[in-house]
Amino acid sequence: MVAVCLLLTAAVIGGLPVYVRPQIDPLRHADAILILGGDASDPFGFELRAHGWAPMVVVSNPNGPRDPWLTQFCATPHPQLSLRCVVPDPPTTKGEGRELRRLASQYGWRTVIVVTSRQHISRARFILERCFDGDLVMVASPAHISLPSWALAYGYETAGYLRAVLQPGC
Repeated sequence: MVAVCLLLTAAVIGGLPVYVRPQIDPLRHADAILILGGDASDPFGFELRAHGWAPMVVVSNPNGPRDPWLTQFCATPHPQLSLRCVVPDPPTTKGEGRELRRLASQYGWRTVIVVTSRQHISRARFILERCFDGDLVMVASPAHISLPSWALAYGYETAGYLRAVLQPGC
């Protein structure tokens, strides 16, 4: 029991700089804003656009038509906003990285602001850097995360890191 407690304590402490206090970049002007994980209901990425940090917002919709709200949002014209919605294949951060690479090549992007949850910043950076050779500006959406959500995030993100290590490349 003591060994399990020590291992759990070590995992929590080891995860602090990766999940709780990841490297978040200072904002700078970019070619686009990429919102990961289909969280277009979080206004942070759109606020960045409204403040002039980038001219275009790209929203990833990893659930495709199974996310009716986001599907409808993407189908609705937004004349005040330069918006692109993408369905990554596969529906993972790796798929989002592939979409980023494709769009960057198509539009000549060199710098992209990436908006995601705090606990996902480090793993997203790790994966997206394999796909995009430009500059990533990783920022965390200012959402509150409950203690149970943190516990789930530790496990989920750790499993995602393992998968990313075992599946190298973009």
